[in-house]
Amino acid sequence: MKKYSSISILVIGWVLFAPSLHAQNTENVQALSLEQIWKIAEANNHQLKLSDLNLQKASLEVLEAKDRLLPEISVGGDIKLNSRFLIYDNGLFASPQDVPVKGYGYGLGYSLNFSLFNGGRERRNIAMKKEEEIQKQYEAELQNQSIKYNVAAAYFELYKFLHFHDFLEAEIDTEKKQLTLIESLYKNGTVLKSDVLRISVKLSQLELSFSDIEKKIEIARQRLNILMGREAKNELTINYQDIVKTGAITDTVYSDYIDIALHQSPEYKMVNSEIKWNELNIRQIKATRFPKISLYSNYNYTYPQISFYPYSNDLWGFGQTGIKAQFSIDNLYKSKHSIARAQVISHQVKEKAEMKKDEIYLQVKEAYLQQQQALESVETAAKIIAKNTETVRVIRSSYLNQESLLTDLLEAENNLLEARFNLTAAQTNVKLTKIRLLAIVGIL
Repeated sequence: MKKYSSISILVIGWVLFAPSLHAQNTENVQALSLEQIWKIAEANNHQLKLSDLNLQKASLEVLEAKDRLLPEISVGGDIKLNSRFLIYDNGLFASPQDVPVKGYGYGLGYSLNFSLFNGGRERRNIAMKKEEEIQKQYEAELQNQSIKYNVAAAYFELYKFLHFHDFLEAEIDTEKKQLTLIESLYKNGTVLKSDVLRISVKLSQLELSFSDIEKKIEIARQRLNILMGREAKNELTINYQDIVKTGAITDTVYSDYIDIALHQSPEYKMVNSEIKWNELNIRQIKATRFPKISLYSNYNYTYPQISFYPYSNDLWGFGQTGIKAQFSIDNLYKSKHSIARAQVISHQVKEKAEMKKDEIYLQVKEAYLQQQQALESVETAAKIIAKNTETVRVIRSSYLNQESLLTDLLEAENNLLEARFNLTAAQTNVKLTKIRLLAIVGIL
């Protein structure tokens, strides 16, 4: 009896204090933290690069709109062959007068047009393009927040699977030693053959689960590499044994998160920017009712002079400078429905802004409660581990003393392993729900 008790104590001690190991080739691969992975993703992620190109495009569109404020100026020239210059001064069917002109001609000149007033449409167009650029900036911020959250989700998935890998590896090693012990007890006639078979089946199930976890680790690494903008097959190691610090808000009450979201959320800022753009668009359509006034100037050298009488085969120059006004009367009644449609669109956007506010309230509340639930889950899982550890110790001791069944021991061991899984999942969930909450309010 004392011999079995000693063996029981040794087995229990090994289970409680066995190191959690995972074989990784880290000779040439640097372990990355979440913050380091975020930096790599910000520089190389393809979606973020696309967002940056969209932002560059919007900036260039603003410059294009400003270019339209500059005067339109052009130079031109031509060279041509002239036909006979016939003047039918006595009618089409009478003999015409043949005016002697050169058989060829050429011209050279410039034309300038500068808008003085057109209802402020050019400058308002610049303001609208700037607002579109601001929207692209908010879209880039939103994309950045989304990518960082997706990276964190992939990171903690890998983090969780690596811990599961360690748990299973340690459990398999423990069960192999326990199988050796039970086989020894079976040879001594202390336990039945069925106990050996049961522990063998459990060991096979653990090895199958171990193989499944290794595949999931490979997929998680590939997903994380892709989010980082790297080749999917690149080696990747993370500091999964370290506590990841993601930053926090000083006051974590719900109302503070709401206040931050309404000022920092890229989604909410986008709908407010869209409201401003539609207000500018209404004014832009109304501006079509105003006259357009512009300064113009042109001057041309022409050879020969056949535009005015008397005609001449000499080079001549002529130009004009003045102010012209153009007023489109039809826009007074044509723009009526265009303005009404733009106003309806503006009202729609305002309603969308209210809906987005409600959506943000709900998202923040949900993420806030999920974080609280995750914290409670960690506490519960820690208590269950402590309870199950003691249960395994007691049942293993009683099994070795022939006071309980192996099925009870195996069930207790499975419950302990599951509790360890749940604790790790809860710990990663605490970190991920915090990151999700920061992403929703716009300060990740």
